[in-house]
Amino acid sequence: MLTPRTEHLIDLALEEDAGLGDITSRAIFPAAHCSRGEIDAKQDLVLCGLEVAARVFAKVDPALKTKLLARDGDRVKKGAIVLRVEGPTAAMLTAERTALNFLQRLSGIATQARRYADAVAGTGVRVVDTRKTTPAWRALEKYAVRTGGCFNHRSSLGEHVLIKDNHIAAAGSLTRAVELCRSAAPHGAKIEVEAKTLAEVKEALRARAEIVLLDNMTPEQVRAAVKEIAGRAVVEISGGVKFDTLRDYALPGVDVISIGALTHSAIAADLSLDVQPVRKR
Repeated sequence: MLTPRTEHLIDLALEEDAGLGDITSRAIFPAAHCSRGEIDAKQDLVLCGLEVAARVFAKVDPALKTKLLARDGDRVKKGAIVLRVEGPTAAMLTAERTALNFLQRLSGIATQARRYADAVAGTGVRVVDTRKTTPAWRALEKYAVRTGGCFNHRSSLGEHVLIKDNHIAAAGSLTRAVELCRSAAPHGAKIEVEAKTLAEVKEALRARAEIVLLDNMTPEQVRAAVKEIAGRAVVEISGGVKFDTLRDYALPGVDVISIGALTHSAIAADLSLDVQPVRKR
């Protein structure tokens, strides 16, 4: 995930946190003072963002040498050491918070995604994310979703057609919105339509939508919609689905459940850096 965008995010984060320097660390530690640090898990988690964290240390000071002791996607137990770093103490402490912010945020999303993926195991239903991501972090957060075992929905407005309620309202009708999109979209593009009622499901099918998104429906309404669709379109569920009700919606005939909470409500995983000075011989 060390793309130019990620490099830019790291630069922005370091400028935000240490653009004026680290007056505390520089005051206490001379340039020659070196330490060893270990990042360890304070909880069971799914690890994600390890290479990004290592890159933060290297950007602050190339003299900081890191060793990765695990890989993204690993299920890590509480107490496990996932990264070691050695080098100038002041630089290590300058990098600490930014490195942990990336690692904790992405591991939190991956851990959350793993719970959702495990919850639907065996049903044939895919749990996918949404565009409800931290601005500019979308590629990283969607990578964390995949790392945790779930899947990605579209990453931008330009990836495929998704006609939602406001499009329908402004276009005048669901059918009109589909017609306009079909006339303008590339020949291979699929048309996805959001439907809030069974009547809208029927209209979407008449308009030959390839994907029907059932929005904020109850499990009983979903069953009725799936029966109406009868395999003529991919069935996606979105809105109102929580972890505790996930299995209620993972019904036969449902293909995809999109969950904004995979990213927007993930709690940062608990990891920390413990530092000890390197004793001179």
